Amino acid sequence: MPTSTLNRRSLGVLAGGTLAILLAGEAKAALAPPKGRTILTVSGKIHVTNDGETAKFDRDMLEALGMTGFTTKTPWYDKPVSFEGPLMTAVMDAVGAYGDSLVATALNDYSTTIPVSDFAQFKPILALKRDGEYMPVKDKGPLFVVYNYDSSAELSQQTYYRRSAWQVAQFILK
Repeated sequence: MPTSTLNRRSLGVLAGGTLAILLAGEAKAALAPPKGRTILTVSGKIHVTNDGETAKFDRDMLEALGMTGFTTKTPWYDKPVSFEGPLMTAVMDAVGAYGDSLVATALNDYSTTIPVSDFAQFKPILALKRDGEYMPVKDKGPLFVVYNYDSSAELSQQTYYRRSAWQVAQFILK
């Protein structure tokens, strides 16, 4: 009986210690650094970084998060457009995001605040491609936060169009 009590106690201490190590490891987790040109920098309330307090991504890193897509009508194009990129939830998971909102800032300094709850509810993507081609900076690239506006009448409103930043270069989790 004393041996099993000791074993249970030892297991409890071991489990608690392992949990503490795992939690500490999460706070210090790191992404591999980008091998190519950085196209997205994420900072703020994140656990996973690769450059000081930030997480930097090149195109290959974003594609490795898993590409998904949809075709939708937008107010910026005359006909329905196909977009491809990782889900915003995948980007948030990759950096261990824990904020309630995200400020997306574009290359031209436009910024918009997006509730993180949108990502699970509406499944917007961080589009890298439009109609099968990478988006150039001169035409809303390299990154575009885009919702599938045709999937819900709620998404065909100015609120969501304003949250759809293009030429995105930075996310700050708040």
